[in-house]
Amino acid sequence: MTTVEISPAAQYQQFMPADRPVQYLAPDGTGVDSAARYARPSDERLLQMYRSMVHGRRFDQQATALTKQGRLAVYPSARGQEACQIAAALCLDDQDWMFPTYRDSMALAARGIDQVELLGMLAGYWHCGYDPKQYRVAPQCTPLATQLLHATGFAYAESKQGRDTIALAFCGDGATSEGDFHEALNFAAVFHAPVIFLVQNNGFAISVPLARQSAAPSLAHKGVGYGIGSEQVDGNDPVAMMAVMDEAVAYVRSGKGPVVVEAHTYRMDAHTNADDATRYRKAEEVAGWLGRDPLARLDTYLTGRGVVTDALRAEITEAADADAAALRTGMNAEQSVDPQDLFRFVYETPTPALIEQRDQVAAEIAAEEN
Repeated sequence: MTTVEISPAAQYQQFMPADRPVQYLAPDGTGVDSAARYARPSDERLLQMYRSMVHGRRFDQQATALTKQGRLAVYPSARGQEACQIAAALCLDDQDWMFPTYRDSMALAARGIDQVELLGMLAGYWHCGYDPKQYRVAPQCTPLATQLLHATGFAYAESKQGRDTIALAFCGDGATSEGDFHEALNFAAVFHAPVIFLVQNNGFAISVPLARQSAAPSLAHKGVGYGIGSEQVDGNDPVAMMAVMDEAVAYVRSGKGPVVVEAHTYRMDAHTNADDATRYRKAEEVAGWLGRDPLARLDTYLTGRGVVTDALRAEITEAADADAAALRTGMNAEQSVDPQDLFRFVYETPTPALIEQRDQVAAEIAAEEN
């Protein structure tokens, strides 16, 4: 009798995509019958998430306003994606790392990064804006999918050194069309890297709809093809997002390998403030998704359970407004920028070409001053 050897990936394959996105809350915030595949988060943790979502949305509104005031060169809003980003950030431990995209600023704020530092890159003040080592958050990545390779390599290196570290890699649906996405998933699967790939499927890769990108039943199924634990979830359902992310973190931390989580959500605003989204999507479509607002859903749910009261809601809103005021003040303060920083932190040992460029800039500045 022939013995069939089962691969490690097949042995650990327990995380398979549901037929429909996992959901615990209806669009109106009421509970729905669920297969209860994952443990429902406690009211205490959901309240923590609610606070972070209120602060995250207020931050996003303020950052959008700062672009109109000329304080930011560009800002990619994440309004409507609060549940995806904040659930992911809150499910990690302190030693874990995040590898974000340019649209994941709310997750970074929930991680505790100073909001003025967070926007430093978009304001042109600094290479990254914040200290990645201090917050255990890699620089926000603009090229699509390259951060997935960074996360996978980092997670693998941490595991080889015996550290209990998970890497959480954010990406959008457009990134799944990039070769880097598939290379990262394949490497992570083969080498059992402790990494979670969170795909925020917000419907568009700038102006390209999902139907023009993939014919797969779901983007989560792409993980199945690589032997990776996978799941799809209603990304506008905060309860479901936290439940699935909790399970994903536990699965990866227990040594079962990487996980792909696809969060079905929607980009309420344009790609960036420089984009005209009315050219490729209709107002009725946006209005339909506004009815599935993740913040309103969680507010209704927690209010119905007596967790959020009018007084508490007002207190949280006031605190978020205070943060926004501090952000305005910080961004309106003139920054002292040293042009030599363009060259100082590129390489530990500068290359001859970089030295030549550095000296050229220094000479031009000296000439102007004289």
